[in-house]
Amino acid sequence: MTTVLQHVNLEIPRGSIVALLGASGSGKTTLLQIIAGLQDPDSGTLSIDGKDMRTVPAFERPVNMMFQSYALFPHLTVLGNVEYGLKARGVRREERRRLVAWALELTRLGDLGDRRPDQLSGGQRQRVALARCLVMKPAILLLDEPMAALDRGLRAQVQRELISIQRAVGTTFIVVTHDQEEAMAMSDYIAVMDKGRIAQFGAPRALYEKPRSRFVASFLGSINLFDGSAEDIGSGQLRFTTNEGLEIRLAREQGIESKSIRAVGFRPERLVVSRSPTNFTNNLSGAIEQVSYGGALWRTTIRIGSGRVLDATLDVRGGAGNEFLEGDAVYVGLPPDAGVALTE
Repeated sequence: MTTVLQHVNLEIPRGSIVALLGASGSGKTTLLQIIAGLQDPDSGTLSIDGKDMRTVPAFERPVNMMFQSYALFPHLTVLGNVEYGLKARGVRREERRRLVAWALELTRLGDLGDRRPDQLSGGQRQRVALARCLVMKPAILLLDEPMAALDRGLRAQVQRELISIQRAVGTTFIVVTHDQEEAMAMSDYIAVMDKGRIAQFGAPRALYEKPRSRFVASFLGSINLFDGSAEDIGSGQLRFTTNEGLEIRLAREQGIESKSIRAVGFRPERLVVSRSPTNFTNNLSGAIEQVSYGGALWRTTIRIGSGRVLDATLDVRGGAGNEFLEGDAVYVGLPPDAGVALTE
């Protein structure tokens, strides 16, 4: 027997958008299906608004699920698809009409009620699937990879629409995704999952700026990692010695013992690149290996004296990236307060 989830402990704030973020096989969809009642856990508890759900069948839970494929009925119109669940539940015609009209207006589908799914765009089909779920007024809406079928250009638009709709109705959204940018852009909280466990849970900014482990630090964006050991040198600072012999000064973080620190990370956007030595205590010399244009940023790779390659991003608006060419000698400053101490 394969264990898919282990020791998952998660409390989701009501009315928020929460992303379950992880690679394929990390347990995201299994957790979603357990909440929906489509799978039974071997142990543990699950409660919604304080009510134990372990013995409540899927069709009686205050939960609805929007599948990745949308699962629309091809022979029904938009109106028929949205109305389907209400009919199955035995809701009276007048109430059905009121709820369907509300859901279609909410998802901007009011003038498309007579069309069938094959007459709609990908974004419109997604909105139909969303309306079909919301019309049932669930306490929790589960969304399994809701952007997977959309091209990149449409994703940002749909993300904004989902956020706007969620804020309007106040329903708790739990979104499964493997896309870090998507999770960061649309979520109030992120649960980063790895091998059936929740590696870290928190607000996107907190997870990005204060990851607790190498896995979370590397999974959420790019980071320059140094392995080594740390010691307290007083005045609110630590000295971190890397395995290759570099000494890096860090601002000490409360609650983290220096002896427990195993690695230190610096995000590329926090590195300071200059032709002359910087004013930081952590000042490394090196040479530009690559410079590439990335729209809002210049992306550079720099090989420092120890042989390590660092990634640094420079603001295009400041013009800094235009100053550097491949092969240029540079200095890299590592601000002490930008270092992220990692204990795992």
